[in-house]
Amino acid sequence: MTSNHALTARDAANELGISLPTLYAYVSRGLIHSEPGPEGSRQRRYRHADVLALKDRQAQRRDPAHSVETALDWGTPVLESAITLIEGNRLYYRGHDAIRLARTHQFESVIEILWSDKLVSVNGGPSERHPYERPQALVALGPLERFQAVLPLLASADPAAYDLRPPALSRAGRSILMAMVEELGGDATTGSIAHSLAARWASEKDYAERLIDAALIVSADHELNSSSFTVRCVASVGAPLYDAIDAGICALRGVRHGAASQRVEALLAEVDTPERAPAVLEARLRRGERIPGFGHQLYPGGDPRGAVLIDLCHELAPDDQALMLTDATAAAAEALIGDRPNVDFGLVIVARTLGLDRGSALSLMALGRSAGWVAHALEQYQQNRMIRPRAKYIGPAPIRSVEMEQDAE
Repeated sequence: MTSNHALTARDAANELGISLPTLYAYVSRGLIHSEPGPEGSRQRRYRHADVLALKDRQAQRRDPAHSVETALDWGTPVLESAITLIEGNRLYYRGHDAIRLARTHQFESVIEILWSDKLVSVNGGPSERHPYERPQALVALGPLERFQAVLPLLASADPAAYDLRPPALSRAGRSILMAMVEELGGDATTGSIAHSLAARWASEKDYAERLIDAALIVSADHELNSSSFTVRCVASVGAPLYDAIDAGICALRGVRHGAASQRVEALLAEVDTPERAPAVLEARLRRGERIPGFGHQLYPGGDPRGAVLIDLCHELAPDDQALMLTDATAAAAEALIGDRPNVDFGLVIVARTLGLDRGSALSLMALGRSAGWVAHALEQYQQNRMIRPRAKYIGPAPIRSVEMEQDAE
C-alpha cells in the first residue's frame, strides 16, 4: 500500500497501534486529516501519508539517536526557517500559496515575498547590477557554467561584497539575478525578467511571458533541498553572497537535483512519438532503470508544481503539438508506476511548449531557485550561527602505540 491511499479508521488505528478514540483525538488535534468515504458510506477515511508521518514521529521519540542519523535523508528538520512550508501536498512561500502565485503574479513579486516577507505588486522594470567586463570566452560555455564564471566578476566589481547586512545583500542579490538574465540572452534593463526572456526566446508566442513567470515562481524555493542547504552552509561561515550562490549552482547541477530535468529531456527524446510512450517506459522498467520526472517524496498526492505548469501549458497553448508527446508519456508513467509528473517534468514541458533548446528547463530552475538561495542566505546571515554538524564515526578503532599505553599508565 502506498502513501497515496486513504485508510479506514480501523486500519489507521492498527497501523499506529492505537485505539479508535486515540485516533479520533489525533484527528481533532490536526495530526491526521480525514476525508469523506466512498459515496453512500458514512465512514470517513484517513490519509495514509499522515499516518506514516505520525508513525515516523513516534519512532523518533522512541529512538532519538536514529532520528539524528536519518535527519539528513528526508528526516527530522535540522534547522528553523520562516521561508517555505510544504504541508498537505501544498507549497507555501511565507504563508502564501506558491501555486496560486504562479497563476496570478510576476516572479518579481515572489522575490519580494522571499526576501522581505511582503506581497506587493511589482511590474518588473529596470534593475541595476554591478558593472563587470565579460570575457568573450564565456560564449563557449553552457548557461550554468556562465553563471558561475560571472559570479566572481560581480563580486570583484562590488565594493560591498563583504557587507552582510540585509540592504547590501538585497542589492547584491538583484545584481546576481540581472547578470543571470543577461547570460540567458535577456535585456535586464527594461521590463520584467519573464518579459525580457520571452522577448528573446519566444517573441512570437503571446503566452511565453506567463509560462516563464510561472516556471520561475514554482522553482523559486523548496525548503532545505540540497542546493539551498549548501547555500546556507556557505553563508553560515561568513562567506560573501556571491560564493554562496556559486555553491548552490554546483549542487543544482547534480543529476539527483536540478539536472534531473536533463534526464526527462532524454526520456522524451527516446519516446519520440506519443504511440511509443508505453513501450519505451516498460522497456526502462525491464532494464531496472527508473523513469525520471515522476513522483516526489514530499508530495504523496502528486507534485503541485508539475501539475500547475502542465495545466498552464494546456490552458495557454492547447493546440501545441509538443503536449501530445508529454501527455502520452505522463499517462503511460501513471499507468505503470502510479506516479504523477513532478516539477522537473513540468519545466521540460514548459520549455518544449515554448520551443526552447534542451537544457533550458535547468536554466529556468537555476534562475528561479537563485531567488530562494538569496532568501536562505539572508536568513542564515541574520542567525549568525555556523552550521557544523558532527559525524558518527564508523571507521576502524584508534591504533594505540606502546608509548601511548605507557603514557596512560
